[in-house]
Amino acid sequence: MTARQIRFCLAVAAIAVVAAAAVASGGVDAILKYRVEMVHLTRQHILLVVLSGGPAIIVGVLMGIALTRRSLRRFCNPVLQVLNIVTAIPTLAIIALAMMALGVGKPPALVALFLHALLPIVRNTVEGLHQLPPAELECAHGMGMTPLQTLMMVELPEALPIIAQGVRVALVINVGVAPLAFLVGGGGLGDLIFSGIDLFEPAMMLAGAVPTAALAVVLDFLLSRLTRLLVSPGIRNDDATVAQL
Repeated sequence: MTARQIRFCLAVAAIAVVAAAAVASGGVDAILKYRVEMVHLTRQHILLVVLSGGPAIIVGVLMGIALTRRSLRRFCNPVLQVLNIVTAIPTLAIIALAMMALGVGKPPALVALFLHALLPIVRNTVEGLHQLPPAELECAHGMGMTPLQTLMMVELPEALPIIAQGVRVALVINVGVAPLAFLVGGGGLGDLIFSGIDLFEPAMMLAGAVPTAALAVVLDFLLSRLTRLLVSPGIRNDDATVAQL
């Protein structure tokens, strides 16, 4: 079974579970009763993911590049181990620690989401740059390319598919973790989820859970398509070059 078929089966299973839960909670009408809140909180949820994921992408890629440079390679494993430890800490604990320093609201939630998104991006950037064949680097050096030119024209284009996978994983994780922002007043769809749990209102809980799941699925699909659009032209050009040779 291919990866696409697995994703399709998981999507069908998720839709079936959501449909069963909707019926058990009183039907779609009971969920749509909260449609105004759903729209408003979905916007807040997307904003949380963008404001935390955007800086994580920039910092993560730059950190991954720095850790693969000759002068900093000895720090690569220790830094990755530290990031592993940070990611292993429960999100609620990170939010609580950040809340002590930043107060309530979006800032502590954004810090927690940023830290959780950082590891996949840094790790994949390092892995992508490490997998570059040494012959290509030697060829670039032989052509007289500077280190910056080698990075921008050879290393990053080759590592792009792996880096893109890290970004994809990080952002999808952020969508799933972002509901916890509600606990510190950060907004998002967690408002409906946790309020529904506290009030024992399944329809309210589903009004937050369904858009969260839908955002994760849609984001994963869009990023996979974007990755193909970014990577395919380079692959085609490489194939054409090989054919000419």
